Amino acid sequence: MSTQIPSSQINPTGGIPTVPKWRPKLTWLEPFALLAPAGIWLLLLLVLPTLLILELSLVPGIRPGDLVIPSGFDNYIRLFDPLYLRVIRRSLSFAVGTTVICLILGFPVAYWIAQIAPKRWRNLLLIAFVLPLWTSSLLRTYAWIAILRPTGLLNTVLDSVGLPALDLLNRSPAVLIGMSYSLLPYMVLILYASLEKLDKRFLEAAADLGANPVQAFWQVTVPQTLTGIAAASFLVFITALGDFINPELLGGASSSTAARLVYNQFLGATQNWGFGSALSMVLILAVSIAIALLIKFGDLTPKR
Repeated sequence: MSTQIPSSQINPTGGIPTVPKWRPKLTWLEPFALLAPAGIWLLLLLVLPTLLILELSLVPGIRPGDLVIPSGFDNYIRLFDPLYLRVIRRSLSFAVGTTVICLILGFPVAYWIAQIAPKRWRNLLLIAFVLPLWTSSLLRTYAWIAILRPTGLLNTVLDSVGLPALDLLNRSPAVLIGMSYSLLPYMVLILYASLEKLDKRFLEAAADLGANPVQAFWQVTVPQTLTGIAAASFLVFITALGDFINPELLGGASSSTAARLVYNQFLGATQNWGFGSALSMVLILAVSIAIALLIKFGDLTPKR
């Protein structure tokens, strides 16, 4: 009775069979190798700067060149001053108002592109809608200045039709207009991705059961696209909360926001890096909470 030797152990020269060498399995290192580039990038440009800002926020009255010695929460206590609370409240109101305006304007547009427009035109319509994003946000804001100023395009058109002029520039409405214009494409893109998957069979079933269009919208369309609405709203809110250009150029001194306040503490005349870092940490915390809510509620299965 002969024993057959596996071909993997046969010496190619025809000599004595060779024993395969043992090689350690390092498969557990593969995920780390794949995540290493992004992990190093996040560590250097996100985690370490955030920790540095946290350390600076614990040093009251620190200026460039001072020794960093964390000593307390005085900078955070200072945030409860009514002046700074008013600025933070204004930033939140701009972010919430921008989100609501973008949702009201963006949902019909996204629905029309996803469900009503011919399929051959949808990609072209999306490109045309996001085309303003290809230009600088600063240039777009200056364009709105030219439109909203007292002698601008808007008042010229109103005057030509016999309507009174509007004083919008350097006021809160101008800030909301500029921020909504800048962030509306993001709202439309995310809503379009959600509305494109809308199952029309449920709408037909609702119509057969006697539901009118309004009832079908609230009970069928909205539940199916709720995750897209949440994702788009949180994205617009987070971006609007840290917007600097639109409030600065369209709102003037009366529309100072938290972003402007942070700028003043680091690059303005006050040069209080500790207080600016504390305010930055509050904004980071607010954004982190919004992202956590998005992760928690963004994966919920739509009700049908």
